[in-house]
Amino acid sequence: MHNNENIARLLVTCEDQSGIVQAVSGFLYHHGANIVSLDQHTTEAYGGKYFMRVEFHLADLIAKKENLLSTFELNVAQKYQMNWRLSVASELKKVGLLVSKEDHALLELLWLYSRGALPCQITKVVSNHADLQDSVERFGIEFVHVPVDKNDKESAYDKINELLAENDLLVLARYMQILSPKFVANWENKIINIHHSFLPAFVGANPYKQAFDKGVKLIGATAHYVTSELDEGPIIEQSVERVSHRFDVDELRELGRKIEREVLARAVKWHLEDRIILDGHKTVVFD
Repeated sequence: MHNNENIARLLVTCEDQSGIVQAVSGFLYHHGANIVSLDQHTTEAYGGKYFMRVEFHLADLIAKKENLLSTFELNVAQKYQMNWRLSVASELKKVGLLVSKEDHALLELLWLYSRGALPCQITKVVSNHADLQDSVERFGIEFVHVPVDKNDKESAYDKINELLAENDLLVLARYMQILSPKFVANWENKIINIHHSFLPAFVGANPYKQAFDKGVKLIGATAHYVTSELDEGPIIEQSVERVSHRFDVDELRELGRKIEREVLARAVKWHLEDRIILDGHKTVVFD
């Protein structure tokens, strides 16, 4: 197995055109890199959008990183008018978690993290309730209680923004507050939420009751990036389970919690592994 210090991931978006794969692979070969995996997607055969994720190994990557960045921009990215970014696998992203009272999504992430299955550094958990403090601190992670006054939510959000400012990603693990546009703007494309329905169905509060009232035969959950429009951000991952007329609201909710845990964990892991490229209101996920 390769040392993570020498593994990098390159994400590319540009107009589809001839020569992109050759240019990228040739550049990496010229610099002594070995491609571990390469995934690509294009929206149309000619003239559409092109997306690429390349994972590669390069000896002494950390020392060569700055030169690699500058020469790729000059010799490849400018020629093909690419939007691109490169990350090193060993440079773990810092993650802050937000939660209210329900613990299922949070505990799934903390358990995976404790097992080494989430490649990140969870810095702290912030909640508008104190209920889960003991559960969080058992994992050796700092818990901060920030109450939200319904008449002055912005003060709480300013404090949370200050507490979590060092992080690369925020995860709403059933944080049952609607974040302000100001807060969201500070974290553009850096907040992942789990919504307890198969969006775009049942936006907003109490989706399991909405689903029950509609007599649905499938329930689901959706992990998405947060935007200023409630539950309208780019979707990362979804899943569903079949239900029947025999399910009451509590049974729908209990089954839904299982789906929420799994969907959120996959979405967070994919983000941490640089598998997601945003495409307007959509995502390309190289899973």
